[in-house]
Amino acid sequence: MIIKSISGTIGSISSEFTAAFIFQDEKLFKRSSSLLSKIFGQSIESAFNSKDFFAKEGETLLVYSTNKKTSRLFIVGLGESKKITIEKIRRAGATAAKKAKALKVSSAAFDISEIELAKTFSEEEIALAISEASLLSLYKYDKYISKEKNGKQLIAITLCSTSTKTKEIQNGIHTGQIIAEATIHARNLTNAPGSEIYPETLAKETIQLGKSAGFSVTVFDRKKINKLKMGGVIGVSKGSEKEPRFITLEYGKQYKKNGTIVLVGKGVTFDTGGISIKPSAGMAEMKMDMGGAAAVIGTFDAVSRLKIKRHIIGLIPSVENMPSGSAVKPGDIIRHYNGKTSEVDNTDAEGRLILADALSYAETFKPEVVIDLATLTGACVVALGHYASGMMGNDQEVMNALSTSGDKTYDRVWQLPLYDEYEKLIKSDVADVKNVGGRWAGAITAGWFLKKFIGDYKWVHLDIAGTVILEENQDYTPRGGSGAGVRLLVDFLKNWK
Repeated sequence: MIIKSISGTIGSISSEFTAAFIFQDEKLFKRSSSLLSKIFGQSIESAFNSKDFFAKEGETLLVYSTNKKTSRLFIVGLGESKKITIEKIRRAGATAAKKAKALKVSSAAFDISEIELAKTFSEEEIALAISEASLLSLYKYDKYISKEKNGKQLIAITLCSTSTKTKEIQNGIHTGQIIAEATIHARNLTNAPGSEIYPETLAKETIQLGKSAGFSVTVFDRKKINKLKMGGVIGVSKGSEKEPRFITLEYGKQYKKNGTIVLVGKGVTFDTGGISIKPSAGMAEMKMDMGGAAAVIGTFDAVSRLKIKRHIIGLIPSVENMPSGSAVKPGDIIRHYNGKTSEVDNTDAEGRLILADALSYAETFKPEVVIDLATLTGACVVALGHYASGMMGNDQEVMNALSTSGDKTYDRVWQLPLYDEYEKLIKSDVADVKNVGGRWAGAITAGWFLKKFIGDYKWVHLDIAGTVILEENQDYTPRGGSGAGVRLLVDFLKNWK
């Protein structure tokens, strides 16, 4: 879909659908209603005079107009101007875009002039938020659904503004569109069935994207993984016919002098639980157990296209966790890349086994910061639900920066403790560490397991099990794979010192 901007008043552009965003404050509401009544005529004025619409947050009003340039005016309430946030602007943009889609129009005009009047956010920030949320809200994974012939689609949105800062608005649209498209790419990877996306095809998709976006990709096959003694990746993959892959992404080598940031993504393309097999109910969602890998790939897509001045490495250990006669068994002991051993007490705690190799391998790049993302534990979903990712690590400055980016993008994180007392829960009698810690503090003991395999670098672990796999629709994120992590990481990488 095309998003563009035009300088002018709300009534100066021809469109099948026009959206206006207005505030509840008495003075601003009166100004907005007078302006809209003057442009769109008696039908709009009557709707305002009815006192049925007050522009409260999320409140909407659809009026059919006699104006020759647009037949539909859709008004979205923003609430009180002093309480406006960038997330409320996103939600308003998503509401307008979804309404335009529902009405099956091919073009829409969104007037952002009234939002700019609050002077809380810059024109660029507003344009970015509206563009990003509009694209994300219209997403649907429909690759395998038969398309309706001659079905009308929303193909163009024009942001209308009376501001003279046209360049800033265009920059916001450009950035918002790239970030949304990268997030959608992550969603597509996550939502694809396991028969389509498995380690080999995930690697091929990443190579293809790297060529178009501008980052390099190196892929290790089973032979190379074996040679590197990545016992976690080899062990988890043993039960599947699908061969494992270890995917390395790199962008911005010319910025290496400023420090290297490594992003690690769990790439279990389907997780049955292995010998410790999961219940069948809900297992179909386990095609999304590579949401961490998808987030890393989407982030590289956005960072490369936005030309962010960072040296970034991506590491994706990718496997399929299946039960078979050759599968790793409870009680088996695995030796990882850094030489440490882990006792496999539960084969359904497989993500941490492959991440252990990747986090150990990350040290070869002498990184300043390492961030891993993984759909690691159901315990984190129990703790935080679907509204925040769990965060643990060894550096408070990095975690604070991620929290700031999370609040800004609404791809939020919440810090959990890694107290020393939790370490004893993963003590093994036969190996250096055990891969599960019992009933209590499951998200934290998983984090502690990973901590055993990090090197001498700043490290943060993000458990995105609850945020990357959604059970119901949210404002601009539908049920299924959400692409969580992409917008968070892009903002962090843009703003990290």
